[in-house]
Parts: sequence; structure tokens; C-alpha cells
Amino acid sequence: MTGGEMQERLFSEEIKRPTICDKCGGVMVYMGVGEYQCEDCGRLAYDDYGKVRNYLERHKGANVAAISDATGVTHKSIRDMIKEKRFEVVENRGGYIRCEVCGVNISSGRLCHKCEEAYHREVEERTRAQRKKRGIGYGEAAQGDQGIKRYTRER
Repeated sequence: MTGGEMQERLFSEEIKRPTICDKCGGVMVYMGVGEYQCEDCGRLAYDDYGKVRNYLERHKGANVAAISDATGVTHKSIRDMIKEKRFEVVENRGGYIRCEVCGVNISSGRLCHKCEEAYHREVEERTRAQRKKRGIGYGEAAQGDQGIKRYTRER
């Protein structure tokens, strides 16, 4: 999987967020950790993440099916939140997810630590190659200026 494909997959799904107050029609303002408050009447509402987070605070170790039934958030959205590292799978429940590259069991995210490092190294190397190709250097001296500090030489 290339870096572009991975980024596209990471940001392809959108979490359902309240924007208009159901009670008065006012604008919902983000307050943090999935919570929104109406500017006009002060009513609180939660996006999918806030609903799941609140449920898990009261029911630690709940499985995806129980969370989905209680909150109305889809199984897919909950699994996506786990892949986004918003939540972790509890180890003693046997509900691991797998690294999308090598298949090893992980508790959150899309990649294991080893594959994530390799992915980031690949992106970094590609970025450096692109910068070098475009002539954007990392402090390299111009031809014939070997050994001269560019920021101190007289022009």
C-alpha cells in the first residue's frame, strides 16, 4: 500500500457531527472530546465519538455490538475510531484487530509499531527525494562554494 492510498483510507470516513440544534435551531459549537453546545439555548449534543466515549466511561470493556446498540453508532464507525487510535481493544476479551500490512494482532490503530515506523520512513524518504529533485536542499553549498558558510559570505 502506498503512502497516498494509506492517507486516503485514513481520512475517507466522516464522523456524524451535530451542526444545528434540534431544540431551537441555533448553531452547535464544538466544546471538545465529541461534545457540542448550542450558542442560543445551551443544549448539549454529542457526535459519534462523544456518544461512544460517554458510554465507555460508564461501561468499561463493552464490546462493539453493545456500544452500537446503546448509542446508535454503527459498528463500522466504532471500528474506524479504534483504527484512528481513539479507543483500544481490551486485551483480555480476545477482540484484537490486525495490522493492515503484516497481520499481527494490535489493540488500536491500523498498523503495528514496526509497520508504522516503516511507513513513516518511506514517506520521509519520498519527501526528501522530491525536495532534492526540485532543487530544495538541506544546507548544501552551491557548486564551487565547498566549505564556505553561505550565511556569512559577502555578496
